[in-house]
Amino acid sequence: AVPTLAGCLRNAAAVAVAAAAVGSQIAVIAAGERWQDGDNSLRPAIEDWLGAGAIIAQLSGRLSPEAQLAAESFKYALPELSERIAGASSGKELAERGFAEDVALATQWNVSNCAPRLVDGAYVDGRA
Repeated sequence: AVPTLAGCLRNAAAVAVAAAAVGSQIAVIAAGERWQDGDNSLRPAIEDWLGAGAIIAQLSGRLSPEAQLAAESFKYALPELSERIAGASSGKELAERGFAEDVALATQWNVSNCAPRLVDGAYVDGRA
């Protein structure tokens, strides 16, 4: 029953617009991934934090302290966004595994106007 959108650096503005159209109380959650450590513990990553911050930075209204920090972190990183993420642990790891081009693609900012919204178990265009 809760509208759910999928956002990242590439579609931050489109997701922020779609989220604002849905309602005034918005939760932005940095996805992360799981460690393969037997405990399946959370592995936070800079690209998830900055992606959340990129979306939050496009929203208006009152922000929680956590949201403010994510937005400010994104604004700080923006001039060297690709370099910062490529130089982080996850970026280096992907490059070492032959996925440097994927990192460069994922760090492009606002190049997509897609705002995927989860409906009945599948993502559809959330701008409609």
